[in-house]
Amino acid sequence: MQNILNNCPATLQAHLNNGLLTVVFNRPERKNAIEPPMYLWLEQALDAASADDSVKVVKLMGAGADFTAGNDMASFDAKSMDGIDSPAFRLLRAAARFSKPLVCAVQGVAVGIGTTLLLHADLVYAQVGARFQLPFVSLGLVPEGAASLLLPARAGYLQAAELLLLAQMFDAQTALDAKLVNAVVDDAEAAADKAIARLLELPTKSLQMTKALLKPAELVQKTIDCINAEAKDFVERTGEADLQEAVAAFMQKRKPVFK
Repeated sequence: MQNILNNCPATLQAHLNNGLLTVVFNRPERKNAIEPPMYLWLEQALDAASADDSVKVVKLMGAGADFTAGNDMASFDAKSMDGIDSPAFRLLRAAARFSKPLVCAVQGVAVGIGTTLLLHADLVYAQVGARFQLPFVSLGLVPEGAASLLLPARAGYLQAAELLLLAQMFDAQTALDAKLVNAVVDDAEAAADKAIARLLELPTKSLQMTKALLKPAELVQKTIDCINAEAKDFVERTGEADLQEAVAAFMQKRKPVFK
């Protein structure tokens, strides 16, 4: 684990203390948007934490005012995507198979993978004023992270369809209603820390075994299969004009016109 920590990119902050691995998205000037090296490091960190007895809980949060604006559109290059092994999909699979408690503190915006990652966390606390979005259709893409499987199972079909098909920003109360978060609180990090303090008091093996019962191997595999199926469609859509128009509109700060 220490080798992984030593190689943490500057766009992330990470430290291990008394069984708690804290990882912080650290690009506040870009609303903590995620670049490929960040995805790849997080994948390695989650896999290493699963196997390392010195790690009991992982906490994920953002620096400054936001959780994460999701994939950095300014650096998005569809031609660089390596199919279902593209960095974002690798991180999502690592989160799906992670065997220990994953706790998220969400403030500000949580867009795209900033929201789909929450589907793989165990405890999620959203700060009052937090805003979420599953923008994939509005970008000419399709859902990722097994959102098409997990969100209907939690929220019900109609609410999942509303959030995925309309692709609009929604508030913390809607996220709570859709069962994306455990609670809406005045201080997300404080709420996460309180839960983590309790987790750190409890037997490690019992926590892991309970998570394995909640998410048995067949469910984890079904989730990963869905991540991969979505990824194939996602990558296919990156070659279409709709995404090019969406990215151009984003960069030019205008409304996209899809033909």
